[in-house]
Amino acid sequence: MPTVTAFGFLHTADLHVERFTRLLLDISPDDRPLHIVDPSLLTDAVRRGGVDDDLRARIATHIRALGAQGAARVVCTCSTIGGPSEEIGRTEGVDVLRVDRPMAAAAVAMGGRLAVVAALESTLGPTRALLLETAAAAGRRVTVVDAPCLEAWAFFEAGDHDRYLAAIAAHLVSLDGAFDVIVLAQASMAPAQSLVRLTSPVLSSPRIAVLDIVARR
Repeated sequence: MPTVTAFGFLHTADLHVERFTRLLLDISPDDRPLHIVDPSLLTDAVRRGGVDDDLRARIATHIRALGAQGAARVVCTCSTIGGPSEEIGRTEGVDVLRVDRPMAAAAVAMGGRLAVVAALESTLGPTRALLLETAAAAGRRVTVVDAPCLEAWAFFEAGDHDRYLAAIAAHLVSLDGAFDVIVLAQASMAPAQSLVRLTSPVLSSPRIAVLDIVARR
């Protein structure tokens, strides 16, 4: 019989539960997802301008809980808190992956001029820093350009995901051809890829991250 591996997912939005469960089922159907959702982590990180000691303690509690449930690896699906979550995981002895790290590696390998699309300003800085860090580690020179689509976030907060994705898709069209790679900084943006056909490659994080955790179990 196949060995069942449990993978943990720390989310800041409920919609990610179904998406990542479906991805894991598609990629490795014998494995089991474990989910924790805490929207307050993102809300407070945005309000406070970053991840403070209180947020670190709350993130650590969730990571420990997923580890205690048997998660072989944990994915933090929120780009805003992904970096601190990886650091906390190392402290807690739990293998934590920020959802956008495998995507960043793929983007850096594909081209030198990268656009970062985000609907939430707090995501731009961490994603830009990750891309530059990844490029430096790979010995590659890249130019990272912020390409925010901040007007879309109001639709997400209102639960109008169709308008949210439509706004992202329209924004992608406006960037087409100007960059080697367009990077979708938030996991929630991934479905917008299917709404448009572009000449510039577009990368999103969910599927690449799940492929990574399954390959490195």
